Amino acid sequence: MVINKKGKLEELIDQNNLPQHIAIIMDGNGRWANKRLLPRTMGHRAGMSSLKEVVRACSDVGVSTLTVFAFSTENWKRPLQEVDYLMKLLVEYLHRELEELHANAVRINVLGDYNSLPHQCQLEITEALQITRNNTGLKFNIALNYGSRAEIIAAVKKLAAGLLAGEICLEEISEESFAACLTTSGMPDPDLLIRTAGEMRVSNFLLWQIAYTELWVTDCLWPDFSREHLMQAIWDYQHRERRFGGLSRNKQGEENV
Repeated sequence: MVINKKGKLEELIDQNNLPQHIAIIMDGNGRWANKRLLPRTMGHRAGMSSLKEVVRACSDVGVSTLTVFAFSTENWKRPLQEVDYLMKLLVEYLHRELEELHANAVRINVLGDYNSLPHQCQLEITEALQITRNNTGLKFNIALNYGSRAEIIAAVKKLAAGLLAGEICLEEISEESFAACLTTSGMPDPDLLIRTAGEMRVSNFLLWQIAYTELWVTDCLWPDFSREHLMQAIWDYQHRERRFGGLSRNKQGEENV
């Protein structure tokens, strides 16, 4: 299915088969800028417009949860100037978009250790969490200073502390109790993971949560990612059969014959 210029693909989306949780690895900002002989920072700024469009589209179409990978624990390795710009861009995004997000009942949540971010970032995040905490629309998770391995280790430590304190017994540790110790506690696992810029890896993102997530990779660089690309990903998702380790419906029929 090819997206046409009028965005008619959106009209073909099955509202009864939406991915309830979409996760996105927003990749390609630097390459977008390099192709245009611009500083990498301009790629990050351009990517902010794509993020706004995708959040709005998810809210419009009825997706319940959107999680975006904004800044990983590994991103601290980048040049100091780029990291500083990303922090300032985060402050700008929250300051500029919070009113509209709140007006559209979007609830903001942060995955990761945002208390290690610069003070102004912490203030903006705290305000966004406070203002949108009772909103009932799209749950918008921003993964900041997030790494899945660190999240898993923290969950293990939390369960171990409960064992040592006698609050839980070994037999009570299960997939459900472990998931309850993750930053995504109470949320459904992602149904669909989108990665832009053609990279075929998950980059330490939601490793536990994406065990049975459908992957959708596009060569499109993140600043060029649009509402139409999102609808293409959803449309493709709706034409897959999710078996969760079981047989396909056709195979089950053959087995029963």
